[in-house]
Amino acid sequence: MSQAIGNTALAYARVWHHVDATDRVLGKLAERIALVLMGKHKPIYDPSVDCGDYVIVTNSRKIKVTGKKEEQLLYRKHTMYPGGLKETPYKQMKERKPDEIIRHAVSGMLPKNKLRDRRLERLRIFPGIHMGVQGANVMKSWDDGTLPPDYDPTRITTTNTLQENWRKGITKQS
Repeated sequence: MSQAIGNTALAYARVWHHVDATDRVLGKLAERIALVLMGKHKPIYDPSVDCGDYVIVTNSRKIKVTGKKEEQLLYRKHTMYPGGLKETPYKQMKERKPDEIIRHAVSGMLPKNKLRDRRLERLRIFPGIHMGVQGANVMKSWDDGTLPPDYDPTRITTTNTLQENWRKGITKQS
């Protein structure tokens, strides 16, 4: 009996991805996030298995929409009381809860099944640059999909620190 860990076990391992939402179009960004949450980018993808990765989104306040959606888009929810339909315009939602805009868009692009809530739990959205302790888990940034040369899993990272160190050419000290 073999004790080696096969490629399948490594393929099921969850990786943390980082996305900077600054000046990104909402629909295109939500589509790509949904694909990663489902695990469609992995060779072992199966619709009935939850094999997706974690996604951290920063700068959700700076997301863009195309056309006249900024004036026309409405978010609806119901309190379940008679006459309890609440409508919130996009601009007001962007000021109060920018994370809910992205979460709602990604939720609409995921399959409507029992795995949907579990997949959405792996989506972490932050309105600003700082992502807290979870930034230490980030393995891939979506600029080019590679690890930066200065990647240190023990240090908390943000998009700005990754870009600054990449420009400076700082490499990991051994």
